[in-house]
Amino acid sequence: MIKRLDLKHFKCFEELKLPLSQLTLLSGSNASGKSSVIQALNLLHQTIVKHEWSKRLLLNGNIVNAGTVQDVVDKVHGRTGFEIGIQAEEHSYHWSFSGEREDMSLSIDSITVDGNTLKTPEKLHFLLPDDSSSATEDMANRLYSMTYISAERIGPRDYYLLDDLQNVPVVGSSGENTVSLLYSRQDDDVLLGIAESSVSLKLFQQVQFRMQQFFPGCELVLERVSAINAVTLGIRTSEDTGFHRPMHVGFGLTQILPIVVAALAAKKDDLLIIENPEVHLHPAGQSMMGQFLSIIANAGVQVMVETHSDHLLNGIRRSVKAGALSSDKIDIHYFQPRNIEGAQVSSPQIDAVGNISYWPKGFFDQYEVDMNYFAGWGE
Repeated sequence: MIKRLDLKHFKCFEELKLPLSQLTLLSGSNASGKSSVIQALNLLHQTIVKHEWSKRLLLNGNIVNAGTVQDVVDKVHGRTGFEIGIQAEEHSYHWSFSGEREDMSLSIDSITVDGNTLKTPEKLHFLLPDDSSSATEDMANRLYSMTYISAERIGPRDYYLLDDLQNVPVVGSSGENTVSLLYSRQDDDVLLGIAESSVSLKLFQQVQFRMQQFFPGCELVLERVSAINAVTLGIRTSEDTGFHRPMHVGFGLTQILPIVVAALAAKKDDLLIIENPEVHLHPAGQSMMGQFLSIIANAGVQVMVETHSDHLLNGIRRSVKAGALSSDKIDIHYFQPRNIEGAQVSSPQIDAVGNISYWPKGFFDQYEVDMNYFAGWGE
């Protein structure tokens, strides 16, 4: 598990040391730094997936387009570079990058693993020293296999291209590989800690069960179209109807399916990052999503969520109170712009019965603000 992410002179952070847990929730106002935290990990992931022998950090690719060096370096305190550090269970990693302002990649000035620094490295594998040590192999595997699902997920399609699992090992940042992955791995067993015991351990049956929790009556059918290497997805929400193409059912189904498939297909110690999992879910579904992700985290998958949903937070709190996830496996971070008075990042805690230790101003408090206005107690 990644226990801490360190950033220096990256985007809006002069310096950040952010604790991460089995389930980490990132919240806060717009343009406050939540996405920058995710973007730092995505830049490492994107580079090693696109070019495993790269000696430069690639700022643009099919996962994230960060622009040029001047777009990613802290404009207040930074100059021409930034640093990223990762603290894992037993090992630590630190990269120092630099480049010209108009460059779209940065050179690696140094890489430090467990206190041993390699300056201006001549050869790297997955952005790490090519020494085949357990430390470098462990972090390379974590970064390579991580799954990132953005808030901008693809909509319904008539068909979905089918590809080899080596080419599409994850659902993709827009969920574009979801149906292909589900078809290819439908007979794989899911983690025991994740599995619903009332149905088969196979991925397809587990996915359908979880989708039925979000959308009662939901059933799925996958059919291969061999002539074009594609798969069609049929969906129905009642036994009284036939299966329909995705565009003829609720939009939310195809938005939630990538999250459910990615979570249930994950292996122990995988890293799963999701932006706004609550999109297109009604409040009860948002709370259920918090409970679902708590189950995934408790099974050993590391989950990081960026959210604006108090319902999702409350779903996590319910899981804690129900004993489905220990409170010490959760980190909550509330971000606000650094020009606002107070800490740039606040980290309230959840206790064993789901209570929040304190509520920073702006932290999921809009309901109370509005109710106070209606009562005549506020502006």
